[in-house]
Amino acid sequence: MRLVLDDEQRQLRATVRKFLADHAGSARVREVMDSPQGYDRELWQRITGELGLAGLVVPEEHGGAGAGHAERAIVLEELGRTLAPVPFFASAVLAVDAAQAAGDHELVARLASGETIGTVAVSETWGPVPATARETGGGWVLDGHAPLVISGDIADVVLVYTGAWFAVTEGFTRTTLRTLDPTRRIARLEFSATPARRLTDSPAILDRVRDLAAVALAAEQVGGMGRVLETTNEYAKVRVQFGRAIGSYQGVKHRLADLYCACEQAESLLRHAAWTADHDPGGLPLAAATTQAFVGPAYFQAAADGVQLHGGIGYTWEHDAHLYYKRAKTSELLLGTADRQLARLARLLDLEPA
Repeated sequence: MRLVLDDEQRQLRATVRKFLADHAGSARVREVMDSPQGYDRELWQRITGELGLAGLVVPEEHGGAGAGHAERAIVLEELGRTLAPVPFFASAVLAVDAAQAAGDHELVARLASGETIGTVAVSETWGPVPATARETGGGWVLDGHAPLVISGDIADVVLVYTGAWFAVTEGFTRTTLRTLDPTRRIARLEFSATPARRLTDSPAILDRVRDLAAVALAAEQVGGMGRVLETTNEYAKVRVQFGRAIGSYQGVKHRLADLYCACEQAESLLRHAAWTADHDPGGLPLAAATTQAFVGPAYFQAAADGVQLHGGIGYTWEHDAHLYYKRAKTSELLLGTADRQLARLARLLDLEPA
């Protein structure tokens, strides 16, 4: 088991970090999140075309890079550090993983190239959406809705789980929802005799997609935690109160030390989970549940501490602290609450009470 990045992985991290520093700075993130479109189309095209990052876990024969989940996690860490306004999590994680598990190699290739933006529609508890599928003379149609779909406002194809998996590309309405996090949009989709293409009825795909999503989301969260630690530590060195930098006070030192320890623990869990996704599929459910049970609450606590340690400026709209706070809270709930993650972890360890 390797929990330390090798030379190629460190080079990938450096390349993506520099690219995002040049093209996804704070000013650009704020500009895009307030725009009607809600994502940076040019940045997305460069990420998928110029860098080829959407197909990292896709085999080369299907148009991808043939890398692993450890490499994808590195990219997601950097996206989480900057809150880059692109649909990477929805398209290059959820949709790619679902399409690969369903064996739809043509769709996988389109997603990997960035030609198509995809997402997945499941219920809030990661079960079937409240929609029904019925067969007609010309194929299948869906009726019902999907309440919370990540990047559902811009997706070209939505992989809908109703108990079976369907792909829909047209014939449905989208309503962009007002949510806590302005940097990641969520939409409600309404289906009414919506034409659908049946992919598979394998229930195992849902668990696979959820576990890989847990690893990917943890990578975003670890990147965000790292950025919060960096900015808060730098602020503590330059902010002066009573003639001293606030970082010299013991109470601030202790909180920064706790934040550093949480970041280190979260990164260790992430590296283990990403390695497991690549090399030990049987151990993935346990690693994914363990990672989310810790990392989600840890990121939110880190973001909350970051706001507080920045003092008055941390509570203003002009400072980015509130953006990480909002992303941390929504990410903590994105795949289920911490209690739900702990309950799943208990089931996997056979620790449920009789």
